[in-house]
Parts: sequence; C-alpha cells; structure tokens
Amino acid sequence: MVNDTRELPASQDAMHRFLGGSPIAVAFRLILLSILVGVVLAAIGFDPWNIVRSIHLLFERIWNLGFDAINGLWRYFLLGAVIVVPVWLLSRLFGAPRGR
Repeated sequence: MVNDTRELPASQDAMHRFLGGSPIAVAFRLILLSILVGVVLAAIGFDPWNIVRSIHLLFERIWNLGFDAINGLWRYFLLGAVIVVPVWLLSRLFGAPRGR
C-alpha cells in the first residue's frame, strides 16, 4: 500500500494532527459518540438540562437501593466489560509498535 503524503499547509497539517483526522470525519464521529453516550445517560436517568440534580438523584437512588445497587452495578460492569475489554485488547495487539 502506498503512503499518501500530500503536502498540506502548516496550519492545516497541525489541525489535522490535533483533531486526529479531517474535521468533517472527526465531527461525524463525535456526533455519533455523543448520541450513544446520551442514550446511555438517559437510560440511567440523567437530564441534560439539570445535570447536577440528575447526578444527585442517581447517587440518592443508589444509596436507597442498598445491596441491589451493588448487584446492578456489578451487572452493568460485566455487560460493559464484554465489549470494552476485547476492544481494548484488540487495540493493544494491533496498535502496538512493531519495533519492540
């Protein structure tokens, strides 16, 4: 595969490096990730207009649930770990520097 080494002006090259890609691609990824995180936060009861109160209510509900909250957190941890740990492992395996 040929490396595409087009010359960009210094300001564009710096912005490309800072953003990690083209601005449109980065914006698209950020929008999708924001929607995904928003769905997860909405599922646990967060309100975007009153985030501090939502966090307070979340901790209050956890406190009131007692050991059921620990069981629920454990289940969420396991559910998330099924996705997060393999993705992390694959990123470490395929993203590792080849020279070492």
